[in-house]
Amino acid sequence: MLSEYPVIDMKKTGRNIEALRKQNGLSVRDLQDALGFSSCQAIYIWQWGQTLPDIQNLIALSKIFNVTIEEILVTC
Repeated sequence: MLSEYPVIDMKKTGRNIEALRKQNGLSVRDLQDALGFSSCQAIYIWQWGQTLPDIQNLIALSKIFNVTIEEILVTC
């Protein structure tokens, strides 16, 4: 029954975040500043697929990239 639900692919989502950032002409530092982070480490670990942004950051990323949250997350 659980197999009916999509599973988020963290590695592909990370690559997607990186691609969306680049498509929008943003550096990691630009994204860090836009999100109000004191360091860029969180952004790198998202891009590397080690963690996912929390819901607040997903909402912010969707606004920054002008896409839906569903367009950020990659499911398998």
